Amino acid sequence: MQLPAYHTLVASIEGGVLTVTLNRPDSLNAINEQMATELNDAVGLAERAAEVRCIVVTGAGRGFCSGQDLRDRAGTSGISYGELLRTRLNPIVLGLRVLEKPVIAAVNGVAAGAGCSLALAADLRIASDRASFALSFSRIGLIPDGGATFFLPRLVGLARTLEIAFSGEPVPAAEALRLGLVNRVVPHDDLPAQASQLALRLAVGPTRAFGLAKRAVNAGLSGSLDAALENEALLQGIAGQTADHREGLAAFLEKRPPRFEGR
Repeated sequence: MQLPAYHTLVASIEGGVLTVTLNRPDSLNAINEQMATELNDAVGLAERAAEVRCIVVTGAGRGFCSGQDLRDRAGTSGISYGELLRTRLNPIVLGLRVLEKPVIAAVNGVAAGAGCSLALAADLRIASDRASFALSFSRIGLIPDGGATFFLPRLVGLARTLEIAFSGEPVPAAEALRLGLVNRVVPHDDLPAQASQLALRLAVGPTRAFGLAKRAVNAGLSGSLDAALENEALLQGIAGQTADHREGLAAFLEKRPPRFEGR
């Protein structure tokens, strides 16, 4: 599979895992216009390519992502923050959430502002023990964006979300794990290997079933129980027609490991 030559990202694929590394380490991988464009492209590529069965997003250097590059507003006179969100960050967040393949954020350092929101948009978060998470918007008189006000209360509750948002203080990795903000914390030097191991395990799983489960969970976040039950029935009907289900059932009956192909 031929991957684009990005300027602000490094993309690689191995074993069905697309790894996207934010690559502006001098700015702690702050998101400028070009990075937003390239991230959006990478998410679209992951959606289209059958070879991609899991995605890992991580950062180069000592940070995951320090948020929107505020210096990048130079020359954008007359463009509001709202418009920048609608055209830059929001499509990436929505793209990650509707992508019917597992998305892992491997958080190697600070995830602040929109960088924290980007990590929250992933399905799973595995963090270095040096990582931290900060909704630092209040420090410059702004509100959390990039979906943080949607995702974080569902992970840590209302009061904790407001405390994190109001204070702007970073939440260290160990505390993030205790709160349920991340799935696991690993020693810093082990993060790439641990994230890769998890991603490779997911990449050989039943991709269609993962995607349909993600679709059902997304819908259930804002719907009623009746709607969730009906949606599960609808999507289970689709899952029951997949090649992976047929293979999984055959493997179960034959008492052997399944060989899923992601279809």
